[in-house]
Amino acid sequence: MLTDNVAEVERRIEAACSRAGRSRDSVRLIAVSKTKPVSDIEEVMGTGIRDFGENKVQELNDKYDALPKDLRWHMIGHLQRNKVKFLPGKTVLIHSVDSLKLAQEIDKDFAKHGLTAQILIEVNVAREESKFGTTAEELTELVKEISLLEHVHINGLMTIAPDTDDPEQNRVYFRKLRELSVDIRSKNIDNVDMYELSMGMTGDYEVAIEEGATLIRVGTGIFGKRTYNI
Repeated sequence: MLTDNVAEVERRIEAACSRAGRSRDSVRLIAVSKTKPVSDIEEVMGTGIRDFGENKVQELNDKYDALPKDLRWHMIGHLQRNKVKFLPGKTVLIHSVDSLKLAQEIDKDFAKHGLTAQILIEVNVAREESKFGTTAEELTELVKEISLLEHVHINGLMTIAPDTDDPEQNRVYFRKLRELSVDIRSKNIDNVDMYELSMGMTGDYEVAIEEGATLIRVGTGIFGKRTYNI
């Protein structure tokens, strides 16, 4: 069943890339495995997927320990500063950095291991009160401040669009994130790249691809509905 789900997601990714005139290789699928057991991840691994996303540090750590070390783990949920110390060496990308204080904590903890954290800046493009993320207006200044940290490298931007039954409603937010990315790239800030746009989830990833997403985060579309008993 899960392999069938992956095949359907892949079909839709390829169709969206075709509509946008993009190569399939320009989009990386992150299978969001939060709350799902190791056995489910192993089944999805059988399709060739190696990028998995988790919302909670403890769950990411547990699965990192239990599964092959060639998997690429993405921290996509809100990150508390006191949990950063558990991530060095285990996550390839932190998608959800939204403040200088969090970035400074990441810099400090990764420095202890002689590592540089690869991060994305989370932007609350839709200005939803229930969502984390910096504002579009504060973004450039935050990027400039974080760029000065020695053990943190900015790879791009991330957003979580509103939950809607009509994915077309989120096109404006994905387009805005891409425009912000282009604007920051034009400033040529040291230690900052804008080659990643993490946007689009199960309900709207096709629109996100059409608007330039390089990373899409698909959970329910692959693993089915969530269970929250772990």
